[in-house]
Amino acid sequence: MRVLVLHSHPVEESYGKALYKQTLESLRKAGHDVDGCDLYAENFDPVLSRHDRLSYHDYPGNTELVKSYVERLKRAEGLVLVTPIWNFGFPAILKGYFDRVWLPGVSFELVDGKVESRLRHIRKLAAVLTYGATPFRAFVAGNPPKKIVKRVLRAQIYPLRPVTFLAHYDMNNCTEESRIRFLEKVKNAMERY
Repeated sequence: MRVLVLHSHPVEESYGKALYKQTLESLRKAGHDVDGCDLYAENFDPVLSRHDRLSYHDYPGNTELVKSYVERLKRAEGLVLVTPIWNFGFPAILKGYFDRVWLPGVSFELVDGKVESRLRHIRKLAAVLTYGATPFRAFVAGNPPKKIVKRVLRAQIYPLRPVTFLAHYDMNNCTEESRIRFLEKVKNAMERY
């Protein structure tokens, strides 16, 4: 299976980068064809410009500035997000990826006023997230990233398929042991993906 792995952490020596590398390695070990998309390393421009917005519904012209990313998404049969959660949301670069790449004609189409998915070719979805907040604080805040992954992205891909959701909460107070345990959890989950 061809798996697109989206990563959005700017620091090369970070725990987030270690999670990304482990995800890539474990997916490859499981026999998948892995497309690692490190948005910072690729200098992805997350800004939805005036031009982008004006041409937003004009498929396929709306894809011209992000054509390579659209092609990668269209080839994917699996999708894995590896990202930190900042202020109960995705980093701007990942949010910008969704705004600029998941376009009408690419990820959805409006048919008689209803949204129809164009991502049914993606059969598996997973997320590997790190939060500064505790699970309780994330719950009280409504945990928007978890809802986006398990509800919004899942519905756009295939609503009845299970989602692998892995989160290391309370990174502000984590220990070396908790980081090692979570890295092992990611390794095992991605080798079974």
